[in-house]
Amino acid sequence: MLAVSIVLYLLLNLGIGMWASRRVSTTKDFILAGRSLPLVLAASATFATWFGSETIMGAPGEFIKNGVLGIIEDPFGAALCLFLVGIFFARRFYQMNIITFCDFFRLRFGRSAELLSALLIIPSYFSWIAAQLIAMGIVLKIVLGWSLTDCILLSSVIVILYTLMGGMWSISITDFVQTMMIIAGLVFVSVVLYQKAGGFGPIINQMPDGFFRFYPDWTFKSGVEYFAAWITIGLGSIPQQDVFQRVMAAKSADVSVKASLLSSFMYLTIALLPLFIGLCGHLLYPELEKDSQMIIPNMVLLHTGLPLQILFFGALVSAILSTTSSAILAPAAVLGENIVKFFRPDLSDRQLLLVIRVGILAITVVCIVMATTRESIFELVSESSAFSLVSLFVPLAAGLYWQRANQLGCLLSMSVGLVVWLACMWLETEYPPMIYGLLASIAGMVVGIAFGDPAVKQDPLVKNKEALH
Repeated sequence: MLAVSIVLYLLLNLGIGMWASRRVSTTKDFILAGRSLPLVLAASATFATWFGSETIMGAPGEFIKNGVLGIIEDPFGAALCLFLVGIFFARRFYQMNIITFCDFFRLRFGRSAELLSALLIIPSYFSWIAAQLIAMGIVLKIVLGWSLTDCILLSSVIVILYTLMGGMWSISITDFVQTMMIIAGLVFVSVVLYQKAGGFGPIINQMPDGFFRFYPDWTFKSGVEYFAAWITIGLGSIPQQDVFQRVMAAKSADVSVKASLLSSFMYLTIALLPLFIGLCGHLLYPELEKDSQMIIPNMVLLHTGLPLQILFFGALVSAILSTTSSAILAPAAVLGENIVKFFRPDLSDRQLLLVIRVGILAITVVCIVMATTRESIFELVSESSAFSLVSLFVPLAAGLYWQRANQLGCLLSMSVGLVVWLACMWLETEYPPMIYGLLASIAGMVVGIAFGDPAVKQDPLVKNKEALH
């Protein structure tokens, strides 16, 4: 019965995708849902950006092993990212009237910056998508009893089909349905486990000293690592196409800002529920801890009734589907709009839409290969955010808020930051490699400003669509 329920739910998502496809006639419809989403849809879509496998399956395992300090990156850093987007970026992005994040780099720094940013953004999604496919494969393996590889392939087909059909319209509408499922499922499971555990008091008393401590010991090294945990997603996911698409899909700049702030609050509160569920599972059913990523699914499967299982696994499937679909659409949009169109500027809108859909297929195939060769969901997500932090955040922030930022500074910031980060990962440095990469990215921007040509006197808040082409 559980398997039948989950299969029916997957078919429901395909049905929604088919219905939403009727609204898609242009590239802007496909990528940005026609820039017409009301607050409820925009907020639920933005909330669902990261509420996926790492939130329900990755973070609880880290929480059990390392306490609060183990989950600064997610959910706290992720909520910080959405808050910062709402305060500093959403309105300015929306007023640019552009289609992809990389269009900003073309307007502000020129064509070469556009191409380099696109080449950097696309691979930054591979680890993220692979993490979601692993999680979906694990869930379907539990429910259907198939091999992990077969379940990853099935989940990939489902996501591809409804993303191909309706694009951002499919994602936005299904995200709203999935958000309701997530909240209902997690709240219900949390209430049941709260009662079984006897309340918060017994739970807190059984945990070791320092488990709930929010701050580390204030040594220099621990302070740097703490800062790195905050900025991995907190800053690293700001320069990402999936965040940008949600900002641009709202029906107005005000709705865009409100949706970002509301989704930040939703993420910070709702994402605490899987942590609580995981902690209860750790205390009530310690025999399930062989695989920390599986503690919550196994606990629900072995120690709850069928209605609760259906509700929980429906919520889990919802969370992963919403994150995966948006993560696949984002790099495909950049591939079409900022790479293929870079070399073929005469592409018609119909041809561009076809390129983006082919890109969805190609990117998913690459991520399937990664998903079948990797294991840790939490680490895959961290890799993705660190990639964009060291290469894209500094030129984005400088381009918006520093008039002297120029093309040479942008190109140096992107390339030097990435190279230093990769080198530090290879050398296994004592401090987090992303810190070295971020500092190198800042240095690249400063050097470029000092030795490059003056910044182009062009306001990036361009509303004339012809400026994009």
